Amino acid sequence: MAKTMEPNVNVNEVSRISTGTIFKGEISSSNDIRIDGTFEGKIYSKGRVVVGEKACIKGDIICTNVDFWGSMEGNFFVKDTLSLKSSSKVNGNLHIKRLQVELDAKFDGSCHMINEAEFDKLVGGSAADSAAAKKPVNSDNS
Repeated sequence: MAKTMEPNVNVNEVSRISTGTIFKGEISSSNDIRIDGTFEGKIYSKGRVVVGEKACIKGDIICTNVDFWGSMEGNFFVKDTLSLKSSSKVNGNLHIKRLQVELDAKFDGSCHMINEAEFDKLVGGSAADSAAAKKPVNSDNS
């Protein structure tokens, strides 16, 4: 009797907006998000948001951690660490617990160092709650 093997699957899925994609609206995820295209709106994530070097964002990012290489006009609300990489260009306000800035990163705005309670107060709950609250309703259920 032959035994079938199930492939190993990475349980940490990543939602992705690829280069050449333009998205306008709101994204809510309990997983990580990677943006390499153009995004206008709000991003809510319980996990990490990674913004690639060619990405352009206009709006707000509300999440646990951010690795940022692209350009942004908007505000960060980060429960833990925002890492501005050398190619990043940010015009907006930071509300964060920790900040890492590489040489040549550009930032124009104000920086407010906050703790978890202040984060929850600013965003009306945690990023996890925000993502859960934005969860779509299944229209198949009556």
